[in-house]
Amino acid sequence: MIALVPVAALVLLASGLAIAYVIGGATVLAYFATDHSRYLAILPQQIFSKIDVFALMSMPLFILAGELMNRGGITSALINFSMALVGRLRGGLGHVNILTSVFFAGISGSAVADAAALSNTLVPEMTKRGYTLTYASAVTAASSIIGPIVPPSIILIFYGALMGTSVTALFLAGIIPGLLLAAVLIVMNAGYASAQDHPRVAREDMPPLLPTLVKSLPALALPVIILGGIVLGWMTPTEAAAVAVVVALFAGWFYDGLTRASIVEGLQRTAMLSGSIFIIISAVSALGHLGALERIPEAISDTVTSLGLGPVGYLLLMNLIFIVAGMVMDIPVALALLVPLLAPVALAQGADPVHLGIVICFNLCIGLISPPMGGCLLVVSTVTGVNYWKLARATLPFVFAEMLVLGLLIAFPKISLWLPQAFGLAGG
Repeated sequence: MIALVPVAALVLLASGLAIAYVIGGATVLAYFATDHSRYLAILPQQIFSKIDVFALMSMPLFILAGELMNRGGITSALINFSMALVGRLRGGLGHVNILTSVFFAGISGSAVADAAALSNTLVPEMTKRGYTLTYASAVTAASSIIGPIVPPSIILIFYGALMGTSVTALFLAGIIPGLLLAAVLIVMNAGYASAQDHPRVAREDMPPLLPTLVKSLPALALPVIILGGIVLGWMTPTEAAAVAVVVALFAGWFYDGLTRASIVEGLQRTAMLSGSIFIIISAVSALGHLGALERIPEAISDTVTSLGLGPVGYLLLMNLIFIVAGMVMDIPVALALLVPLLAPVALAQGADPVHLGIVICFNLCIGLISPPMGGCLLVVSTVTGVNYWKLARATLPFVFAEMLVLGLLIAFPKISLWLPQAFGLAGG
């Protein structure tokens, strides 16, 4: 009987049904197949307990702030500011691409939004100035995953809600890994620039630093306000998200990019994204309850013990699972499905929940630029017109470099934990 459940799930998936309904439908069938149908009566209570989490209240507001900023005309201001800082270096527009992703990360927290925005604006400029379209697209895809690592990050909020981990600690823990990733990408871009003789930005094309900085201040102020307010204890993450929406509206007015129609579009997009995440949480919470009834976490723990895997061995195995999952699943789905099953075993072996969250989220973000389902690859390929598989091959060196950074984060937890520990928000 239980063997029919995965078959039914595959049929539902092939029918084009949304993944949340596939998980939910297959889970209900699994309750009957495992003779746990009597527990379906308390399923609504279980679902509500998973979405009635204070940390999740900030997520729709951060999504809305990002949507408003994306529509508010900030991209050109951030590009100009980045160009004023690093444009004169060899391969300057490649550096601008990466640095803009860092600034963008503090606003939208979305890799896909970053990839779409820079593919539309900076990639054409790079090709006009002598970069190949494939390389410009590859560096755009590679740098876009900085977005979900540097705060405010939607997936870190999601992980925090799933595991009951401090969102503030996760935000702080994401700063150094995000900057480390940017530094590695800049070094790689410098190597490509030297080998392929990429151009500098001409002096006469450089925007003046001070006026550009002044114009960029509303955009640059947003992550400072969010993180500063949270860390200093002036605001909770939810209050900071509400302030971020107000600042985003002001920035849209300042850049003269927001219209009534774009605000409505931002609200609609926020409702769609938030709704999709909450319905995934609901479906997976039903599956998680069944897993608890079947004692799956305990079975995983017993298997790990029988295999003789220590904390490091299990962490490596778990990362391998998440890398494969990130290649074929959306990040919220992978988080909701796998974290409740695999993370408790790692925590029982002594892993820090904040460090574990950064490692898992960083891992899944690499999947965004990894075939066969890399979300950022699909977006960049669609916008720029570069063949998907050609773009995937061009991005591979960056993927390997990002996996190296992931290895450093696993081997040296202090990289992630130093800032949270400095503020007393993580274990010693």
